[in-house]
Order: sequence, then structure tokens, then C-alpha cells
Amino acid sequence: MNRRLVLASSVAGAVLVALDGTVLTVAQPPLQRSLGASFAEVQWTSTAYLVAVASLLVFAGRLGDRYGQRRMFALGMLGFGAASAGIALAPDIGWVIGLRVAQGVCGALLQPATLGMLRLAYPPDRLAMPLAVRTSAIGLAAAAGPLLGGALVSGPGWRAVFLLGVVPALVFGAAALAGGTCVKGAAGPALDLPGALLLALTLACLVHSLVASGAVRAAGLVVAVLAGVAFVRRERRAADPLLPPGVIGSAPVAAALGVLIAVSAALFGTLFVETYVLQRDLGLDPFQSALRSVPLAVLMVASAPWCPVLLRRVGARWTVGAATALLALGGAVLSQATGTVALGCGFALLGTGFGTVMVAATHVVVRQAEVTVAGVAGGLQQTALNIGPVLGVAAATALMGTGPRTALLVLAAVAVMAVPLARLLPGRGVVSLTRSAGDGVLDGDHAPR
Repeated sequence: MNRRLVLASSVAGAVLVALDGTVLTVAQPPLQRSLGASFAEVQWTSTAYLVAVASLLVFAGRLGDRYGQRRMFALGMLGFGAASAGIALAPDIGWVIGLRVAQGVCGALLQPATLGMLRLAYPPDRLAMPLAVRTSAIGLAAAAGPLLGGALVSGPGWRAVFLLGVVPALVFGAAALAGGTCVKGAAGPALDLPGALLLALTLACLVHSLVASGAVRAAGLVVAVLAGVAFVRRERRAADPLLPPGVIGSAPVAAALGVLIAVSAALFGTLFVETYVLQRDLGLDPFQSALRSVPLAVLMVASAPWCPVLLRRVGARWTVGAATALLALGGAVLSQATGTVALGCGFALLGTGFGTVMVAATHVVVRQAEVTVAGVAGGLQQTALNIGPVLGVAAATALMGTGPRTALLVLAAVAVMAVPLARLLPGRGVVSLTRSAGDGVLDGDHAPR
């Protein structure tokens, strides 16, 4: 598979998942009315997907390392498209929830592969620009999703929302599947199934407890802790652990993942609070609120292409540290903002900071990984970006009782606390310590062109 097709496939997979998340929010109210579902049942259309995808991302990345990233991407895209078509034809809410679980499994297969394929196709010193293109596309999808979803819901209806990505998913999935024979190789990593089950249980319980309440939340957290402890013990004893020490034991990778969790928590928590500020406190309708937040999407898209330049000139350490500080400043500005200009400045700072961190921190995670564990690295990055928003929204919900200004300042402080982690990232001119001799000289499924 040539590099252009790899990049196009990676972007298509990332955009498909981003669009699915944004348009679903628009489709949920009419879906509820059409199927006669309860509010709790409709919430499970989001929760079921989130639990499924978050719990399986790392194991799916390991499957890609063993059986080929392109193969996992193809299966994920084809399955995602088929599940989407099924939801559009679902007769009741039970079918929708079940198919959302299937979508989550398929999303877990394709998301790490979108990064793993880039790592395999591009040499480490040329990874930043493809990652920037991918991040810009995600920003565009996040901005366009509510508009597309609103237009489809207002016209053909909510079922058309789920047909939006069917054709692209089937086209790119079929192209990847027909791209040639995947090379597995006898030296591929073994599958640590007990470790995978324990990690899946840990993440599933953690995510579910964060979106639940009361006794269910407490029980979920207890099970998550117990399963997490068992997973760590298993990993220490396993001959072929699910998380290779070269990845999880790398200080730059751990720091980059920590930053991604913190900034995504701060961003999505801030957006959750700011939605109430704009619509409840300032009296704006949803469309006017969306217009106020446009600078976030614009600056996220615009900042991503500049990130490779910053990485070359000042390194990941200063790039991530400064961008994280900008995101925190954006949250602080929004805590005081009421006018259009001030709101625009706050959202612009959020978009600039998050777009830059996304590219730079992802670059560290993916570049530091050897090609044989590129899928695991991609799975860890995607896991961080799935858990962070859930943590942020849960924290924002708990803080709303203290007032939106306090909540926004606390969330900005979360981003500030992540700034010191940037000191562990590579500085200017620091090359990857784990570059393998095979970088850029791969064959079969992994051959760059």
C-alpha cells in the first residue's frame, strides 16, 4: 500500500469515527421519539459504544501488530459500515444499542490501525506531517458533524445520519482488504489473552462507572481497581505481556499519554460547562452557541500543520508545554467571558492548544514505538483520548454545583498540572531511542512506497 493511500485511509478512518460521535448527539432526540425509547435507553446508545471501544483498543492494536494493521483496518471499516447500515434499519432501541456495541468493537479494530499504518509507512522523521493532516481532518469532521447531522435529521430523518459513513467505510475497507497479502511472520508478538481480558474489564468498568452514578459508580470503580491490580501482576509475570515494557516503560510515551488524558479531559469538560453557560446563562439558542465556538474548530485545524515546524525547531518538550499552557489559558478566559470577542478568544486558545498537543503528543507516542508494536502504541493513544473526555465530563458534572466559573477554573488547572509532564518529552534534535533497523525497510503489509 503506497503512502498516499495509507494517509487517505488513516484520515478516512479517523474522520468516520469523529463524525459518528458528533452526529449521534444531534440524532438522539428524534431517535428517542421515533422508537418510543426512554432517556436511559437513549443514553446507552452512547455508553455502550464508549465502553466497547475503550476496553478493546489496546488489544485491537496488538492484533494489528500480529496479523497486520491493514487487515485490522479493513475489518474494522467494513464492520463499522455494516453496523451503521444496520442501525439505520433498526426496528427498536434494543437493536440500536446492540449494533452500537458492534460499532464499538469495529471502531476499536480500526482506530489503532489508522496510527499503526502511518508508523509503518512513514520513517520516524517524516511522521509529524501525516499526523497533522489527520488531526486537521478530525477537527473539520468535529465542526461539520453537527451541521451535517442537523441537516439530515431535519430532512430525511435520524436514520439517514447513520447512513452518512456507510459508503466511505465500505470503499476504504474493501480497498484495504484488496491491497495485497498481509505478512504475519513467525516473530509476531504472542497474544496475552488473560492480560487482554483483565485490561478490558478494568477499562470497561472505569468508563462505565464514570458515566453512571450512585452505587453503580462505586461498584464499578471497585471492580476497576481490583481488575487493574490483577492486570499489573499478570503483566509483570507474562512472557509476552500485552503492554511491551519498551512502550509502557518509556518515560516520553507515559508523559505524552498523561498529557493527552489531561488536555482532553480539560477540553471536553470545559465544552460541557460552556454549553450550559451559553444556552442557560447567556440565553443563546443552540445555533448561536455553535457559532460562538467556531474559532475552536478553525484554530484546531489551522494549528495542526504548524506543529511539525515547531517540532523541528524547538522539539516536543517546548511545543507540548506551551500548547498545554495555551489550552489552560483558554479555559481561564472562558471562565470570565460573556461577550462575543472574549468567547471567541477563549475558544481560539482552546483549539490552538488542543490541535497542537494532539499532533505533538501523538507523534511522541507513535514515533517512540518500534514498528513491531505500532498497533499497541496507537491503541494506547486512542485509549487516552477516549478516557480523557469521560473523566472531564464526569468532573465537570460534579463541579457544576459550585458554579460554572469555578468549574472552568478547576478544569483549566487540570491542564496546568499537565505542563510539567512536558519536561519528560524529547527536546530539540532528540531522536527516537527505539528506532528499529527495519524502519522504512518493511515488506508485505508494511512496505512503504
